[in-house]
Amino acid sequence: MKTKKNYKKTQFACYLGFVTQAICANFVPLLFLTFHKTYNVSFGMLAMISTCFFVTQLVVDFLCTGIVDKLGYRACIIAAEVTSGLGLAGLAFLPDLLPSPFCGILVCVIVYAVGSGLTEVLVSPIIEACPFENKDTMMSLLHSFYCWGWVGVVLGSTAFFAVFGIEHWRIAALIWSVVPLYNIFNFATCPIESLVEEGKSMTMPQLFKTKAFWVFIVLMICAGASEISMGQWASAFAESALHVSKTVGDLAGPCGFAVCMGISRLLYGKFGEKVDLTVFMMASGTMCLVCYLVSGLAAIPFVGLLGCAACGFSVGIMWPGSISISSQILPTGGTAMFALLALAGDLGGSVGPAIVGTVSQKAANNLQTGVLAGIGFPVFLVLSVLYIRKKYKASGKA
Repeated sequence: MKTKKNYKKTQFACYLGFVTQAICANFVPLLFLTFHKTYNVSFGMLAMISTCFFVTQLVVDFLCTGIVDKLGYRACIIAAEVTSGLGLAGLAFLPDLLPSPFCGILVCVIVYAVGSGLTEVLVSPIIEACPFENKDTMMSLLHSFYCWGWVGVVLGSTAFFAVFGIEHWRIAALIWSVVPLYNIFNFATCPIESLVEEGKSMTMPQLFKTKAFWVFIVLMICAGASEISMGQWASAFAESALHVSKTVGDLAGPCGFAVCMGISRLLYGKFGEKVDLTVFMMASGTMCLVCYLVSGLAAIPFVGLLGCAACGFSVGIMWPGSISISSQILPTGGTAMFALLALAGDLGGSVGPAIVGTVSQKAANNLQTGVLAGIGFPVFLVLSVLYIRKKYKASGKA
């Protein structure tokens, strides 16, 4: 008698995978000031930490197009959890063991960024390959766990530091490393299916020759830029609007943004089968545009902060929705497509905040002016979805 496969275990492992990615992306930035005071690391060098994290993810996204299909999903996702766990745990030791504490921090960041990049590429297709109904709502629910992980690492770390003191941040790093190290067992034992039959996946040259693929790339760049541009500046918005401490600013800014984003993904995951994804995406893009305008033009600082938080809700569906639309229209895109989509999203997430920061600096450090420079991303996202809807909706593929 054939044993029924427990795909709920796969689902749980993937949820923890995205929680792990949120820990990797958001724990160390909470320690920037501590690194500055403890190790005398300059702010310019601290900025390199985030740059190295995202650049490493971009490199991993690209390399995955040729590696994952050869090694298999299970081996690669276990490697993602191992490197994430080792990188986080290493923060407790390497900065004090190496002659240069900054080099120790950077090594750990690069190691767990490899895991984060692999997770970003692999978890979505693993869920897509499972025999679940309503794949687009399942994808939205999956990606909501990045938001809850983001909120969890900020709240959990803030509570830990308040109770035990910021000087014990090394113990906090070890505690957070338990999540990916525990998840190794989950991915080692859960059922993992192939997204596309062997030999039937589209190659990179085939994808590059497909017109729809390039529309998806634009969609992902805009999704990444719309989300990360506002998310990265949420803390600064909160501090400047409410004139509060950084701790309160982090809770009101990034946490508010992440909670709203998570609620958006959770709601679509719950009720999305009743809604046309392309219509929801266009409505979200329009709402995002309005939020950028409110944040950039509001004369009352608190109103600008509300626009920032509401933006989290508007961008919630963009990343998972773009992936779902892409997999529906190009079902044989395979690992290469998911890797390149992740790369495009990361590219948008790197370029968007840089544009906001550069424009703000040129406008005499006026952050609202910088935010206004980001309105093009939701506009192009709406236009891209509108094109996809008109081009492919008639055939029932969108």
